[in-house]
Amino acid sequence: MSFLFDSILMVISQLLFFGFGWLFFMRQLFKDYEVRQYVVQVVFSVTFAFSCTMFELIIFEILGLLNSSSRYFHWKLNLCVILLVLVFVVPFYIGYFVVSNIRLLHRQRLLFACVLWLTFMYFFWKLGDPFPILSPKHGILSIEQLISRVGVIGVTLMALLSGFGAVNCPYTYMSYFLRNVTEADILALERRLQQTMDMIVSKKKRIATVRRNLYQRGEVHSKPSGFWGIIKSVTSSTPGSENLTQIQQEVDALEELSRQLFLETADLHATKERIEYSKTFQGKYFNFLGYFFSIYCVWKIFMATINIVFDRVGKTDPVTRGIEITVNYLGIQFDVKFWSQHISFILVGIIIVTSIRGLLITLTKFFYAISSSKSSNVIVLLLAQIMGMYFVSSVLLIRMSMPLEYRTIITEVLGELQFNFYHRWFDVIFLVSALSSILFLYLAHKQAPEKHMAL
Repeated sequence: MSFLFDSILMVISQLLFFGFGWLFFMRQLFKDYEVRQYVVQVVFSVTFAFSCTMFELIIFEILGLLNSSSRYFHWKLNLCVILLVLVFVVPFYIGYFVVSNIRLLHRQRLLFACVLWLTFMYFFWKLGDPFPILSPKHGILSIEQLISRVGVIGVTLMALLSGFGAVNCPYTYMSYFLRNVTEADILALERRLQQTMDMIVSKKKRIATVRRNLYQRGEVHSKPSGFWGIIKSVTSSTPGSENLTQIQQEVDALEELSRQLFLETADLHATKERIEYSKTFQGKYFNFLGYFFSIYCVWKIFMATINIVFDRVGKTDPVTRGIEITVNYLGIQFDVKFWSQHISFILVGIIIVTSIRGLLITLTKFFYAISSSKSSNVIVLLLAQIMGMYFVSSVLLIRMSMPLEYRTIITEVLGELQFNFYHRWFDVIFLVSALSSILFLYLAHKQAPEKHMAL
């Protein structure tokens, strides 16, 4: 009876997550597109639902909700479904919609989709060869074989995003990095943009005048037909056509310049608004957060370097370790186990909420940046693949943030993976990403004033 009640509760929560994923798909990703493939919508929502269910089960582990055998069953079921979707369903449909957009392969799109899926499976399987990710005794079709490879891709993605975010967040929040932009700078750039637009209009008028004169003189003919008509159009030149071509080339160059000036003007306006915003109370609050995150970024880079150099992986979760250090330093009586459970619950909850929110915001921006009516289905499926791998990898890494007694079922379900490898791999990729982001933002910040002066 208890198992049935637990299963009903899990099904209800999964339906709620599925509905939220469906609404996010309709209201955010595909709100500007009329044509919707329901199979894409279902796959995206299922991936989102089972990804969120894994985080829900982590919370249940800490709170002790549901029977332990029920939690183990739903952990196993959830991982099997999400791996089935990530390894078999999503890659196949990505290949299917890619082939469907190619007119020459449209009739045999099912066959070519299978070929692309087999190609994906080959490289996906070969991915595990260079990494010590699991014990050699596992069978070829075991759950460990799949989750270990998904974990490598997902942890790499998480580390890249975390490294960039740890550097970009203080750079974005802190007013120290803002350029000094005045109204005079904006007006000068807008004046130059207006002059460029006037030149474009003037030259286009000249082109229209020349074409009208040629038409009135009867020198503009209809499109040549036949072989001799094409030869004649190539070998003969109309008076004034060279001048017309030159003017058109000048117009193209001016239009490109106008686009650059417009983008620079928009950037100056945005910077000016950020300067005004930084003077408000909320702006000062985010400026303080920027300094806090900059300290956090330096600390993370330092700790990642220490972990890599000394090949170190923490055995105790950071909450319990922090409480033990504080209690020993202050010399007070304190129930470490009781408070570590509650603080771990709050910490893991914050990590889960911010991970889901941050990833959805990133996916939405990425989708709007590169999507089109033809490629939107493929891009949504790619985002579903990234989202699923990201959340599976989050479970591998969040496990270390939980007290030891709450890791038991998660460890049993995930199997005999080399968990220490994933934490070391995260540190390596995080360090590379953070240092690369520092270099990139430094060059971009240094180049911005020079670009402004050049314009």
